[in-house]
Amino acid sequence: MNDMPKITQAMIDLYDHFTHVSLKRSDYLDQLAAMVGSREAALTITSQIEANKHSNAVVADNDPRIVSESIALPDGVVGYLAKPVDAKGKLPAVIVVHENRGLVPHIKDVVRRMALEGFLAFGPDFLAPLGGTPEDEDLGRDMIAKLERPAVVQDALKAVDFMRSHKDSNGNVGIVGFCWGGGIANAVAVAGGSSIKAAAAYYGAQPKAEDVGRIKGRMLLHYAGLDDRINAGIETFRSALESNRISHEIHVYDGAQHAFNNDTAPARFHKEAADLAWSRTIDLFKSALA
Repeated sequence: MNDMPKITQAMIDLYDHFTHVSLKRSDYLDQLAAMVGSREAALTITSQIEANKHSNAVVADNDPRIVSESIALPDGVVGYLAKPVDAKGKLPAVIVVHENRGLVPHIKDVVRRMALEGFLAFGPDFLAPLGGTPEDEDLGRDMIAKLERPAVVQDALKAVDFMRSHKDSNGNVGIVGFCWGGGIANAVAVAGGSSIKAAAAYYGAQPKAEDVGRIKGRMLLHYAGLDDRINAGIETFRSALESNRISHEIHVYDGAQHAFNNDTAPARFHKEAADLAWSRTIDLFKSALA
C-alpha cells in the first residue's frame, strides 16, 4: 500500500526556497521530513519535485534532423550550438539561457528543440568561468550564486555578437531564458538594446523599472500562477513596459508551478502551460527574427 504523503504546495514552496534562497539541502530535508514524517519520505518527494538529469530527452543528441556541437569562442564563452540539418539560407538566431543549475542535459535538449523549429540555437554555459556546469546539481546552484550579474550579462552580450555574425545567421537575435535564465534574458534585453530583437522570459526576475526604457525588442513574459515569489514583480514590470511603450505580452498560467516548462521534474511540469508557452515563444521568434 502506498502511504506516501501527497505533494502539497507547501512542499513545493519549501523546495523553491531551498533552490533559490537558502541553498542548504540539509536544512530543507530536515524541514520537509518534519512535514512528511521521515527522511526517507522527504527524499522520495524531493525526487518528484526536482529535475531528473537522467530523463529522456525530447530531441536526442544524435537526432538526424539536427547538427549540434559544443564550442568555445575566442573570448572565453563556451556553450552548445545546434541547427537544423536541412537548413537553407540564413537562419534567425536564438540564445537559450539555462536555469540555476547550469547547462544541464535538459537545457541542451531545449537548444535542440529550438533548432528543430528552424533556428540557429546556442546555449551558453555561464558557469564556464568557474569550471563549467558540474554533474552535482546542488553544486551547480552554489556556483550560480557566486556569479556576478554584470559579468554574466557581458558574457551573454558576447554570445549575442557571436550569433549576429555567425555564417549561418541572418543577423537577427532573440533570447529565451528559464528561471535564473529568465532573469538573465530580461537583463540582456535591457543591456543589449537594439541587438536583441525579441526576448522570452520564463518565470524570470524582472529588471529595475528605471532600466526598462532601454529595451528595444519585443518582450514575451511567461509566469506560473502559483509562483508568488516571482509574480510579486509583475505589475511593476508591466507598468514600466507600458509607460515606455515597449511591445510586450504577459501571460500567467493558472495552476502552473515555477519551472513548469521543465519536463524532467514530474511534480512541477505542466504540459498544457508548457506547450502553450512554447508555441507563443516560437511564434514570437518567427515573427520578430525573420
